[in-house]
Amino acid sequence: MSVPDYMQCAEDHQTLLVVVQPIGIVPEESFFRIYKRISAVSQVNVRDSQRVLYIRYRHHYPPENNEWGDFQTHRKVVGLITITDCSSAKEWPQTFEKFHLQKEMYGSTLYDSRLFVFGLQGEIAEQPRTDVAFYPSYDECETVEKRIEDFIESLFIVLESKRLDRATDKSGDKIPLLCVPFEKKDFVGLDTDSRHYKKRCQGRMRKHVGDLCLQAGMLQDSLVHYHMAVELLRSVNDFLWLGAALEGLCSASVIYHYPGGTGGKVGSRRAQGGSLSTEAGNRHRPGALTSNGINADTSAEIGRAKNCLSPEDIIDKYKEAISYYGKYKNAGVIELEACVKAVRVLAIQKRSMEASEFLQNAVYINLRQLSEEEKIQRYSILSELYERIGFHRKSAFFKRIAAMQCAAPSIPEPGWRACYKLLLETLPGYSLSLDPKDFSKGTHRGWAAVQIKALVCNCFLIHFKHIYFLEKKDVTQSLESYTAKCPGTMEFITLPDGLKLPPVPFTKLPIVRSVKLLNLPTSLRPHKMKSLLGQNVSTKSPFIYSPIIAHSRGEERSKKIDFQWVQGDVCEVQLMVYNPMPFELRVENMGLLTTGVEFESLPAALSLPAESGLYPVTLVGVPQTTGQITVNGYHTSVFGVFSDCLLDNLPGVKTNGCTVEVIPALPRLQISTSLPRSAHTLQPSSGDEISTNVSVQLYNGETQQLVIKLENIGTEPLEKLEVTAKTVNTKEKLYGDFLTWKLEDTLSQFPLKPGKIATFIVNIKVKLDFSCQENLLQDLSDDGISVSGLPLSSPFRQVVKPRVETKPINPQESSKVGDFSHVKVSE
Repeated sequence: MSVPDYMQCAEDHQTLLVVVQPIGIVPEESFFRIYKRISAVSQVNVRDSQRVLYIRYRHHYPPENNEWGDFQTHRKVVGLITITDCSSAKEWPQTFEKFHLQKEMYGSTLYDSRLFVFGLQGEIAEQPRTDVAFYPSYDECETVEKRIEDFIESLFIVLESKRLDRATDKSGDKIPLLCVPFEKKDFVGLDTDSRHYKKRCQGRMRKHVGDLCLQAGMLQDSLVHYHMAVELLRSVNDFLWLGAALEGLCSASVIYHYPGGTGGKVGSRRAQGGSLSTEAGNRHRPGALTSNGINADTSAEIGRAKNCLSPEDIIDKYKEAISYYGKYKNAGVIELEACVKAVRVLAIQKRSMEASEFLQNAVYINLRQLSEEEKIQRYSILSELYERIGFHRKSAFFKRIAAMQCAAPSIPEPGWRACYKLLLETLPGYSLSLDPKDFSKGTHRGWAAVQIKALVCNCFLIHFKHIYFLEKKDVTQSLESYTAKCPGTMEFITLPDGLKLPPVPFTKLPIVRSVKLLNLPTSLRPHKMKSLLGQNVSTKSPFIYSPIIAHSRGEERSKKIDFQWVQGDVCEVQLMVYNPMPFELRVENMGLLTTGVEFESLPAALSLPAESGLYPVTLVGVPQTTGQITVNGYHTSVFGVFSDCLLDNLPGVKTNGCTVEVIPALPRLQISTSLPRSAHTLQPSSGDEISTNVSVQLYNGETQQLVIKLENIGTEPLEKLEVTAKTVNTKEKLYGDFLTWKLEDTLSQFPLKPGKIATFIVNIKVKLDFSCQENLLQDLSDDGISVSGLPLSSPFRQVVKPRVETKPINPQESSKVGDFSHVKVSE
């Protein structure tokens, strides 16, 4: 026997094996639809009996395994069901001939067989036949399940007759010697009349009858026969069959102790109609029926419990049986399957360490040269069994081997999808996750060295802090070579089975420690102001903009900040970053991620030295609409991988707030004058204003014009202009108006459209009384006359508040005169 069944469990010893196969060309979908309905009839209550028959269906079974049917009867194909398409009467003879040829393949062991014909109608289909069932189509076959139940009853009749025939002690009859295929040549020429030979025959036959009793639903009888077989076979050192008898004893005891089964399928051992088998479900009830339908008394229950192994003894006997199998090279499959059955029992008993010993033994069992598909199946089952006993990392190890086997060089067409699917299933065993959020939590579980080997995905591996310098360099180089062929994006990857793989943003390349939203430059900041003329400005005036909206402060987000950005102006966000890599890091296409308003991010590129320490980076953008804007994070392109890094997923990031108000675009005014700028100021700026100083020197009684050019360098029209003048009071008498202008000429040019220039003329006339003031002229020569205005070639957003009426002066300077004017433009 060369093909192991890794799904075997102890309760399979009580099943009858039925093979379901197609004949001719049958659509795969149609075949498996019928196969599913047939295999659903897996447990049948025998008519006029309390016994339950369990059926095991296979749609493929190697004929060489069938040759071991005398050794363990559950390996023997006792039933054959064939499915075929036949559309005309001409095809029928050939179809029926194929059915007979198929039966010959398992002819030596078959109890009964059935042929299901779909599509044939007419005279042939109307003839009553026992072994053939005709159906018009795959959709019109309501009686399939009933036909299968009748078929199973016919199997039971043959099984029962064989059991009775071989269980009856016929004095004087010679008991045949049952053999496995490789033993037949060893018994040629033996003395068949020796006592040793007869005991061997008796022991093997007792074991065989025990198998038949177990299949026939007679658990108590099977236990008795197995015990007798063990004694006989042990006395003649027939180790291979002694191991089989011990395994049969273990299987019967497992069925008694664990009626729910050990295969892991919930309800797999329940009989149809919800009734439990007599042996399993009723054994603890007084007056329960025995397997042959006769009322059981207390002595029968006591006898069964006496013959049954305890849970601890079951494992000991499994170990003994496996040790006997190990003596025979040709029994490798039997030994391997016994190990698998013992592990399933130990998993229920929660004896993980002992189960791992059985699995370790199974790993080193030498079989014939396995195909790649068989290797994949073997490692996958080992992984599943390790998972069942709680050895998650060991399970992941064997599943990873199975994955690598899917893409082995010897396979002409590697199964990359299966490989990738298995690799994904290994991650929980290595305490790894595909969720990028788990990498940003700062906690670590599992063995780092093992996890590095398991992380085939370079994006995750780069985030792994336990890799060394050379490993980091190798990983990044291989990643760049991959992304040159297929760039990394932030799109989800959907696998064929529906699993969605989230993207992996490079939140640690570079690492961001703080995010700060910056206020606009002073010349661009919006301010709420009062009229320079002292009048209350209507709330409808475009000159005043209030960002305050009538709503509760409690509804505002906790991260909202107290300054505003302006639509259409360049806004800045400063990040403090550093490069954790031991080599220079190039970050391309780095920009802001925002929500709330339409925002044009202006990407930047930077190069960070190796392990650079904190490094300031300013990211800019232009809001295109008004409202509240929230900076959610930033995007980068590193090693060809595009990443969207959200601030919520970055631990330990400090910020002064992430939400700011964007107000509508405001006018921008640039002012130039005809006078030269002053070398010093009369009064320091308060910080809320934008001012400049020009100077002029005049003689008493002289008049000069100051020409002020107002240029709209923004995108919004200027609609309003206010001009005021104030003179610092002195002890000297000032005759007439010092500054005079005619605003009407300038206002006639308003509204001032973008790109247009308006001219405003101010007349400066000096007329002072110099009597008794000897040092006044010198003071005026020192100070000149100062006019407050705006910086040349600078955007103009607002005008400063009026200066104080008086300014602090020294006693020696009490005679100095200062004068200035203010210009204010509003929308």
